[in-house]
Parts: sequence; C-alpha cells; structure tokens
Amino acid sequence: MSIRSEADLDNATVTKAYARWAPVYDLVFGAVFERGRHAAIAAAERIGGHILEVGVGTGISLPSYSKSCRLSGVDISGPMLRKAQERVAEFGLSNVEGLWVMDAEHLSFPDASFDVVVAQYVITTVPNPEATLDEFARVLKPGGEIVLVSRVGAEAGLRRSLEHWFQPAARKLGWRTEFSFERYARWAERTHGMRLVERRAMPPFGHFSLIRFGKEGGANSPEESVPAMRAAG
Repeated sequence: MSIRSEADLDNATVTKAYARWAPVYDLVFGAVFERGRHAAIAAAERIGGHILEVGVGTGISLPSYSKSCRLSGVDISGPMLRKAQERVAEFGLSNVEGLWVMDAEHLSFPDASFDVVVAQYVITTVPNPEATLDEFARVLKPGGEIVLVSRVGAEAGLRRSLEHWFQPAARKLGWRTEFSFERYARWAERTHGMRLVERRAMPPFGHFSLIRFGKEGGANSPEESVPAMRAAG
C-alpha cells in the first residue's frame, strides 16, 4: 500500500513546474547536483549494459556516461526533453538509443528491459513514489540495480521544522521537502526480489542520498546489502 499525504504532488503540477525550469535548469542546478550525478553514473556503470535514466531532464548527465553503455531516457516534461535532444545532437551521443516523453509511474517498456534504472532527484517529485519504484522494478532485469539520488528528509530537529514550513512553497516548484528514508526502506521490505544495497549521503549538506536497490537473480546479482544507517543529516 502506498503512503500518501497532503504534501504529495500531481502530474499537472510537476509538468508545469518543470516547463518553467527548463530554460534555466542547468544554470541553477548543474553545479549543485554535480557530485550526486557523478556518483549515480559511477554506480550505474558498475553494472553497465542498457541503462534507463528516468527524469533525464535536459540530458545533463548523458555526456558523462561511458560510450560502452547503451542509454535510454524518459521525462514527463517536453521542454526539458527538447533540451536533452539538443544535447545528444551537440555531443554526438550515438549510445543514446532514444528519449521519450513518459510518465515515470507508467513506463511503456516491457518487463525486464534494462540492466540499470537511474533516477536522479526524481522520486520526491512524482505523485506516487511507491508505485513509481514498482514500475522501476518491473522494467529492471534480474541482477540489475535501481540507482537513485534522492532527497531524504530530516527525522527531527531544526531542519525537520524548516522542511515542514517550506513544503507548501516547494510543492509549487515541483518537489517535496518532507520525505523520510522510511518510505524507501518500507518499499524494499514489501517488494519481492528487491533489497537495499546502499545508502550514502551526498553533497550538498547531506540533504540527498545515493540509494541503490538490487534485484535478485541474473549474472549481475548485487553484492550483499550494507547497513543503511549512514544518515543524510
């Protein structure tokens, strides 16, 4: 059962917000999220093969992947995706097999299509995070990984209070400030064949974490899970 709250979003809100962000996204967020992007790419490349990037946005990550990886990308925002298509042409990214406007909760791919599903700064922006993770697991091959860079809300203290205060404004911008790690952990616990492999705090300020889930079976079976107690702040 998914965990919904009044802070949850809808696709219309998110699509409208990211249409506004498209012209300035790289300038505003490029450097801020750089460390998280590179960590996600490195994690995905350890598996390799066919990588799906959900929420590919302006395609800012695409040139950083090894040319040996086959890439596909989806995003709910047409304006964002047009920027990504321009980037693919500019850098001659022949390993990008396609870019599509698509809802992360309803991916138009067959089961077990990808070796890795990467979603950077996405899960806290979708209307139904648990259903979206279910969809990632569906299109992932056995032995593959879901690699997230995602916000993890504070459990207590001043930052928790500030996140609660800022949430109404954040919603209009297309994201949540309040999102506990418990939601990720509970999803993995209830989802057959999926397990938490890693949680690692990412800059800036540890507000975001690299989170990896492995799917059982296949030649690329993930390593043993590590304790997920490295808090994001």
